[in-house]
Amino acid sequence: MIAVPERRERKHVQVREYVRGLIEGAAPGFPAPSERELVQMFGVARMTVRQAMDALVIEGLLERVPGRGTFVARPRSETTRLIGFTEDMARRGLLAESQTLIARREKAGPSVARALAITGGDAVIHWKRLRRANGVPMCVEDAYLSEVLLPGFLQTGMPTSLYAALAARGLRPTWAEDIVSAEVADEETAGQLEIAPGSPVLEVSRRAHADDKPVEVSRSIYRADRYTFLVQQRDTRPS
Repeated sequence: MIAVPERRERKHVQVREYVRGLIEGAAPGFPAPSERELVQMFGVARMTVRQAMDALVIEGLLERVPGRGTFVARPRSETTRLIGFTEDMARRGLLAESQTLIARREKAGPSVARALAITGGDAVIHWKRLRRANGVPMCVEDAYLSEVLLPGFLQTGMPTSLYAALAARGLRPTWAEDIVSAEVADEETAGQLEIAPGSPVLEVSRRAHADDKPVEVSRSIYRADRYTFLVQQRDTRPS
Protein backbone atom coordinates (compact mmCIF):
# COMPACT_ATOMS: atom_id res chain seq x y z
CA MET A 1 0.00 0.00 0.00
CA ILE A 2 1.39 3.42 -0.92
CA ALA A 3 1.63 5.88 1.94
CA VAL A 4 -0.40 9.06 1.76
CA PRO A 5 1.97 11.92 0.78
CA GLU A 6 2.81 14.49 3.43
CA ARG A 7 4.48 17.07 1.21
CA ARG A 8 3.14 20.59 1.32
CA GLU A 9 1.44 20.59 -2.05
CA ARG A 10 -2.03 21.51 -3.13
CA LYS A 11 -4.46 18.87 -1.95
CA HIS A 12 -5.54 17.85 -5.43
CA VAL A 13 -1.87 17.36 -6.41
CA GLN A 14 -1.36 15.08 -3.41
CA VAL A 15 -4.38 13.01 -4.39
CA ARG A 16 -3.35 12.92 -8.06
CA GLU A 17 0.18 11.74 -7.34
CA TYR A 18 -1.03 9.16 -4.84
CA VAL A 19 -3.37 7.64 -7.44
CA ARG A 20 -0.66 7.89 -10.12
CA GLY A 21 1.67 5.83 -7.92
CA LEU A 22 -1.08 3.37 -7.14
CA ILE A 23 -1.83 2.60 -10.79
CA GLU A 24 1.73 2.72 -12.09
CA GLY A 25 2.40 -0.48 -13.98
CA ALA A 26 -1.18 -1.71 -13.52
CA ALA A 27 -2.87 -3.51 -16.39
CA PRO A 28 -5.62 -1.79 -18.41
CA GLY A 29 -8.95 -2.21 -16.68
CA PHE A 30 -7.44 -2.20 -13.18
CA PRO A 31 -9.88 -0.25 -10.95
CA ALA A 32 -8.81 3.09 -9.51
CA PRO A 33 -9.87 3.95 -5.95
CA SER A 34 -13.32 5.47 -5.70
CA GLU A 35 -13.87 9.15 -5.01
CA ARG A 36 -15.47 8.24 -1.69
CA GLU A 37 -12.36 6.28 -0.61
CA LEU A 38 -10.08 9.17 -1.52
CA VAL A 39 -12.28 11.74 0.23
CA GLN A 40 -12.09 9.71 3.43
CA MET A 41 -8.38 8.97 3.08
CA PHE A 42 -7.26 12.56 2.49
CA GLY A 43 -10.00 14.39 4.37
CA VAL A 44 -10.70 16.67 1.41
CA ALA A 45 -13.80 17.78 -0.49
CA ARG A 46 -15.18 15.60 -3.27
CA MET A 47 -14.46 18.43 -5.74
CA THR A 48 -10.75 18.22 -4.85
CA VAL A 49 -10.72 14.50 -5.54
CA ARG A 50 -12.64 15.00 -8.78
CA GLN A 51 -10.05 17.56 -9.94
CA ALA A 52 -7.24 15.08 -9.25
CA MET A 53 -8.99 12.25 -11.09
CA ASP A 54 -9.92 14.53 -14.01
CA ALA A 55 -6.23 15.36 -14.44
CA LEU A 56 -5.32 11.67 -14.76
CA VAL A 57 -8.20 11.09 -17.19
CA ILE A 58 -6.96 14.00 -19.27
CA GLU A 59 -3.44 12.54 -19.28
CA GLY A 60 -4.88 9.33 -20.68
CA LEU A 61 -3.90 7.25 -17.63
CA LEU A 62 -7.47 6.65 -16.44
CA GLU A 63 -10.80 6.24 -18.19
CA ARG A 64 -14.32 6.50 -16.79
CA VAL A 65 -16.90 3.83 -17.58
CA PRO A 66 -20.42 5.17 -16.88
CA GLY A 67 -22.19 3.14 -14.22
CA ARG A 68 -19.06 1.16 -13.33
CA GLY A 69 -16.29 3.47 -12.17
CA THR A 70 -12.80 4.63 -13.13
CA PHE A 71 -10.14 2.27 -14.46
CA VAL A 72 -6.61 2.23 -15.84
CA ALA A 73 -6.99 3.31 -19.47
CA ARG A 74 -6.36 1.06 -22.42
CA PRO A 75 -3.67 2.17 -24.88
CA ARG A 76 -4.98 4.44 -27.59
CA SER A 77 -4.58 2.96 -31.04
CA GLU A 78 -5.42 6.02 -33.12
CA THR A 79 -2.36 8.20 -33.53
CA THR A 80 -3.14 10.53 -36.41
CA ARG A 81 -6.89 11.19 -36.57
CA LEU A 82 -7.59 14.88 -36.21
CA ILE A 83 -10.15 15.78 -33.54
CA GLY A 84 -11.55 18.94 -32.00
CA PHE A 85 -12.08 19.90 -28.37
CA THR A 86 -15.51 18.24 -27.99
CA GLU A 87 -14.30 14.83 -29.17
CA ASP A 88 -11.03 15.20 -27.26
CA MET A 89 -12.92 15.73 -24.00
CA ALA A 90 -15.33 12.87 -24.74
CA ARG A 91 -12.38 10.50 -25.15
CA ARG A 92 -11.12 11.61 -21.75
CA GLY A 93 -14.49 10.90 -20.15
CA LEU A 94 -15.37 14.58 -19.76
CA LEU A 95 -18.37 16.58 -20.94
CA ALA A 96 -17.45 19.47 -23.23
CA GLU A 97 -19.32 22.76 -23.00
CA SER A 98 -19.02 25.93 -25.03
CA GLN A 99 -19.67 29.58 -24.12
CA THR A 100 -19.45 32.03 -27.01
CA LEU A 101 -17.48 35.19 -26.22
CA ILE A 102 -17.33 36.60 -29.76
CA ALA A 103 -19.30 35.56 -32.85
CA ARG A 104 -19.21 38.09 -35.66
CA ARG A 105 -18.27 38.83 -39.25
CA GLU A 106 -14.97 40.67 -39.70
CA LYS A 107 -12.50 41.62 -42.40
CA ALA A 108 -9.49 39.34 -42.58
CA GLY A 109 -6.20 40.86 -41.48
CA PRO A 110 -2.99 39.96 -43.31
CA SER A 111 -1.99 36.97 -41.15
CA VAL A 112 -5.49 35.44 -41.07
CA ALA A 113 -5.86 36.00 -44.83
CA ARG A 114 -2.58 34.19 -45.53
CA ALA A 115 -3.52 31.29 -43.25
CA LEU A 116 -6.94 30.86 -44.90
CA ALA A 117 -5.58 31.45 -48.43
CA ILE A 118 -7.91 34.40 -49.02
CA THR A 119 -7.38 38.08 -49.82
CA GLY A 120 -6.83 40.60 -47.06
CA GLY A 121 -10.12 42.34 -46.27
CA ASP A 122 -12.24 39.35 -47.30
CA ALA A 123 -15.02 38.40 -44.89
CA VAL A 124 -14.20 35.91 -42.15
CA ILE A 125 -16.13 34.52 -39.20
CA HIS A 126 -14.49 35.31 -35.86
CA TRP A 127 -15.63 32.84 -33.20
CA LYS A 128 -14.09 33.03 -29.74
CA ARG A 129 -15.26 30.61 -27.05
CA LEU A 130 -14.62 29.62 -23.47
CA ARG A 131 -14.47 25.81 -23.42
CA ARG A 132 -15.32 23.91 -20.24
CA ALA A 133 -14.92 20.25 -19.30
CA ASN A 134 -17.28 18.92 -16.62
CA GLY A 135 -18.14 22.54 -15.84
CA VAL A 136 -14.52 23.61 -15.23
CA PRO A 137 -12.86 26.16 -17.58
CA MET A 138 -10.33 24.30 -19.73
CA CYS A 139 -9.36 26.64 -22.56
CA VAL A 140 -10.13 29.81 -24.49
CA GLU A 141 -10.40 29.04 -28.20
CA ASP A 142 -10.15 31.89 -30.73
CA ALA A 143 -10.94 30.76 -34.28
CA TYR A 144 -11.27 32.36 -37.71
CA LEU A 145 -13.18 30.70 -40.55
CA SER A 146 -13.63 31.62 -44.20
CA GLU A 147 -17.14 32.96 -44.79
CA VAL A 148 -16.93 31.93 -48.45
CA LEU A 149 -16.85 28.29 -47.35
CA LEU A 150 -19.45 28.75 -44.60
CA PRO A 151 -22.23 31.01 -45.88
CA GLY A 152 -24.92 31.68 -43.26
CA PHE A 153 -22.87 30.07 -40.47
CA LEU A 154 -23.63 32.85 -37.99
CA GLN A 155 -27.36 32.69 -38.70
CA THR A 156 -27.85 28.98 -37.98
CA GLY A 157 -27.13 29.00 -34.23
CA MET A 158 -23.68 28.33 -32.85
CA PRO A 159 -22.93 24.60 -32.40
CA THR A 160 -21.10 23.00 -29.49
CA SER A 161 -18.68 21.25 -31.83
CA LEU A 162 -17.11 23.23 -34.66
CA TYR A 163 -15.76 20.09 -36.33
CA ALA A 164 -19.19 18.44 -36.29
CA ALA A 165 -20.62 21.57 -37.93
CA LEU A 166 -17.86 21.53 -40.56
CA ALA A 167 -18.46 17.83 -41.17
CA ALA A 168 -22.15 18.53 -41.83
CA ARG A 169 -21.03 20.84 -44.66
CA GLY A 170 -18.52 18.34 -46.04
CA LEU A 171 -15.60 20.33 -44.63
CA ARG A 172 -14.41 18.27 -41.68
CA PRO A 173 -10.66 18.94 -41.25
CA THR A 174 -8.55 16.03 -42.46
CA TRP A 175 -5.15 17.35 -41.38
CA ALA A 176 -3.70 20.26 -39.45
CA GLU A 177 -0.50 22.01 -38.47
CA ASP A 178 -0.23 22.65 -34.72
CA ILE A 179 2.32 24.78 -32.91
CA VAL A 180 2.41 24.24 -29.14
CA SER A 181 4.18 26.67 -26.84
CA ALA A 182 4.41 27.44 -23.13
CA GLU A 183 3.07 30.88 -22.19
CA VAL A 184 1.71 32.78 -19.18
CA ALA A 185 -1.88 33.97 -18.86
CA ASP A 186 -2.66 37.65 -19.24
CA GLU A 187 -5.31 39.22 -17.00
CA GLU A 188 -8.21 38.74 -19.43
CA THR A 189 -7.42 35.11 -20.19
CA ALA A 190 -6.71 34.36 -16.52
CA GLY A 191 -10.12 35.71 -15.56
CA GLN A 192 -11.82 33.57 -18.18
CA LEU A 193 -9.94 30.43 -17.11
CA GLU A 194 -10.32 31.20 -13.39
CA ILE A 195 -6.59 31.16 -12.70
CA ALA A 196 -4.16 33.77 -11.40
CA PRO A 197 -2.62 36.20 -13.93
CA GLY A 198 0.83 34.98 -14.89
CA SER A 199 -0.11 31.31 -14.41
CA PRO A 200 1.45 28.89 -16.92
CA VAL A 201 -0.73 27.99 -19.90
CA LEU A 202 -0.35 25.97 -23.09
CA GLU A 203 -0.91 27.82 -26.36
CA VAL A 204 -1.90 25.74 -29.39
CA SER A 205 -1.95 27.54 -32.75
CA ARG A 206 -3.67 25.50 -35.44
CA ARG A 207 -4.20 25.73 -39.18
CA ALA A 208 -6.68 23.02 -40.20
CA HIS A 209 -7.45 21.83 -43.72
CA ALA A 210 -10.23 19.84 -45.35
CA ASP A 211 -8.09 18.09 -47.97
CA ASP A 212 -6.47 21.06 -49.74
CA LYS A 213 -8.79 23.78 -48.37
CA PRO A 214 -7.72 25.76 -45.27
CA VAL A 215 -10.91 25.91 -43.18
CA GLU A 216 -9.80 27.06 -39.74
CA VAL A 217 -7.04 29.07 -38.17
CA SER A 218 -7.19 29.19 -34.39
CA ARG A 219 -5.33 29.94 -31.18
CA SER A 220 -6.32 28.01 -28.06
CA ILE A 221 -5.06 28.76 -24.55
CA TYR A 222 -5.28 25.77 -22.18
CA ARG A 223 -4.91 25.67 -18.42
CA ALA A 224 -1.60 23.92 -17.81
CA ASP A 225 -2.88 22.52 -14.50
CA ARG A 226 -5.86 20.86 -16.18
CA TYR A 227 -4.71 19.81 -19.63
CA THR A 228 -1.97 17.52 -20.94
CA PHE A 229 -1.17 17.69 -24.65
CA LEU A 230 -0.73 14.07 -25.73
CA VAL A 231 1.25 13.26 -28.89
CA GLN A 232 1.67 9.64 -29.95
CA GLN A 233 4.39 8.88 -32.49
CA ARG A 234 5.42 5.78 -34.35
CA ASP A 235 8.50 4.94 -36.36
CA THR A 236 7.18 3.64 -39.68
CA ARG A 237 10.58 3.07 -41.28
CA PRO A 238 11.48 -0.52 -42.18
CA SER A 239 13.48 -2.19 -39.40
